[in-house]
Order: sequence, then structure tokens, then C-alpha cells
Amino acid sequence: MKKIGFLAFLILVFGTSCLIYVPYEGPYPEPERRYEYEREYGQEFGISYFYDYLSSYGIWIYNSRYGYVWIPRQTGYRWRPYTHGRWIWTDYGWTWDSFYEWGWIPFHYGRWGFDGDFGWFWVPDTVWGPAWVTWRWSNLYIGWAPLPPGVEFVAGVGIHSLPFALPPHYWIFIEGRYFPNYYLERYVLPFERNVTIINYTIYKTNIYVRNYRVINEGIDIDEVRRITRDEISKYELQEARRPGPSKVEARKYVIYKPSLSKNEEAKPRTILSEEEAKGQISKIKLKEPEEKTTPFEEESRLRKEQEQELRLLERTQEKEISDLDRKVVDKKRLAKSSSEAQQIEKEHEVKVKELKKLHDEEKSQIQERHKKEEETVKKKKLKKSEEK
Repeated sequence: MKKIGFLAFLILVFGTSCLIYVPYEGPYPEPERRYEYEREYGQEFGISYFYDYLSSYGIWIYNSRYGYVWIPRQTGYRWRPYTHGRWIWTDYGWTWDSFYEWGWIPFHYGRWGFDGDFGWFWVPDTVWGPAWVTWRWSNLYIGWAPLPPGVEFVAGVGIHSLPFALPPHYWIFIEGRYFPNYYLERYVLPFERNVTIINYTIYKTNIYVRNYRVINEGIDIDEVRRITRDEISKYELQEARRPGPSKVEARKYVIYKPSLSKNEEAKPRTILSEEEAKGQISKIKLKEPEEKTTPFEEESRLRKEQEQELRLLERTQEKEISDLDRKVVDKKRLAKSSSEAQQIEKEHEVKVKELKKLHDEEKSQIQERHKKEEETVKKKKLKKSEEK
């Protein structure tokens, strides 16, 4: 145990998890040098600090595979990690600027997993990074996905590929032109679009160490500038002195990033079993406490969210067709003969037909989901009226 002044902090860590280690070939850095996430700060915390801090913003569940995992409150059923905020280009690469008060922890430490009963949950870890995500992009889209449990960062090796393909619903896609914007959740496409977009995008994971710092440079900055047609500013990352939301001051991005120590005996003060959590998850996921949300307000909010999803779906589908039309014009212009131009046109017609078929399937899927959501809200409305 280490004492600093008159304060003493118990150095703790979370339980075991299933992690995959990548073998490292080659010399390690000099033993006397320490990576930035391992170096001595003015104060050092155990993982129990995260347990206590996040308890105010969510629930802790004991998971048989990953140990203690955390689920945030009042995020909504469609919520996904790395959406309520924006991307900032810093000297650490792409850095997620969360707009949640608690965002400085689960988007910079640990991994996010998904469960059919609970939705997204966070598995703690002690290594700080600017954002634990992988990337996809094309001329139309930029997308990212949280690294799942089991993908471990290894000093000296980094993460340059994943040991398994991510499920389509892990991916978060937006039109590329919106990438520099605030509140990116406004532009996130319905996950029903993901399968189609994945097939039209380039994939890259590039998390490594430079100057003893964890860097995330999955998508090249020049590529972002080309797609967005915007000048992306660079910020210097600066450590905050106390916990709380990150912020931008002049050309500096200020975020709290303490070093953490491990202790396998650490655990949250309040832990729910998976069965207990299942009984509470509907209330936990509500954006507002149930007692403050009227049935009318919930129906109205759902209707607006669904309308927004359909607009995003239809607009991007139209853009994909237009993009194919534009490309075929360019190809036909370069054709050396009329027969070659006719062949190009035939191939184009086939591609458009196949793409429209995928679009119809996407629209059918989202309409089916919307119907289920409406039925759920109606049942809750009926239950409330019966209780009165």
C-alpha cells in the first residue's frame, strides 16, 4: 500500500475475465522505462474507485464469464457506446469526447460487451486509451465499433487486428460528412443498415504505443479531411486534476486519466445477480425515471425517434444508389467502345437491383422493430392505466 500525504488509497482490482493475449516477437522497451499508463501520478487508485464512482450512474452485475460488469442508467433501449459525444484528433490519435459526467471512465478503460437481455455492458480494465474502438470507412460513411471483452492490449504489440469478426450490430455508422460534429448520436444510422454498409467499407484497427503513449489511429487524418471536406484541428491532451467530464480549453483537451492498480479481491459495494437485473432492466434503461415519464410523453418520444431513423435510412439508401449512378457514368465515359459501354451499363443495372433488394430488406426489418417497440410502449401504457 502506498501513502501520499495523509491520504491512503487501497489498491484494488476487478475479478478475472476471459482475455486473449497476442504473442510479442522482438525486444521490449528498456526495463527502467514505464509506459505512461503505468507511471507514477500524484495519486494512484485501485479499480474499486471505479466501482464506487460508477455506482451512482448505473448498476453492477456479477457475470459468470467476465466478473463484475456495469450497465449505465437512463440511456434508452437503442443506446450504443461511443455515440453521446464527438471525436477529437489529439496527440493520442482519435480521442472520444464523451458528454456524460461518467464518460471519462468506460470509454477510456475496459471493454464493452453486448447481451440480449441487458444490452450493452462494460467490463473494467486498468489501461487508459483515447478510445478502445476499431474503424471502417468509405467515401460515404465513417464507422467505429467498441472492442469487445477478450481483445487485450499488450504493451509492445498493440492491437492491429481482431481475433474474431465483430457482429454487425457492434458497428456505429454515420455519413462521413458529419464526423466532426457534436452529438454524433443524432446522425447514427439504424443498425439494420450495418450489414450493407460493412460490405462497402474498408476495415482497419490500429492501436499502438508511441512515445510510451497508447495511440488510436485507425482511420488516417488525411482520409477524414477528404471525406468530410473539413479541416480537422489537432488538440494537445492534458490531464485533469480531478474526476469529472472532459473539456476543451483553447487547443487542449483536458481529461482525468489516473493510473490504476489491480487487486482481485475488489468488488462493488452493491451487486445484482443476473436474475435480479433482468427484473429491473426495463426501468434502468428508461431515459427518464418511470415516475417522471407519462405514457403520452413516452409514445411521443418513440414516434420522433422512429421518424428520425426512417429519414436517416431512406436518405442514405438514396445516396448509395446515386453513388452507383455517378460511378457508372465515369466508367462509361472511359469505355473504348459502345459494346464495352453497354456491358458496363448491364453490370450497373444488376448492382442497382441487388442493392435495392438489400434496401427493401433493411426497411422491412426496421419497420418490424418499430412495430415491436410500439407494442411494448402500449403495454406499459395499459399497465399504468390499470394501476390507477
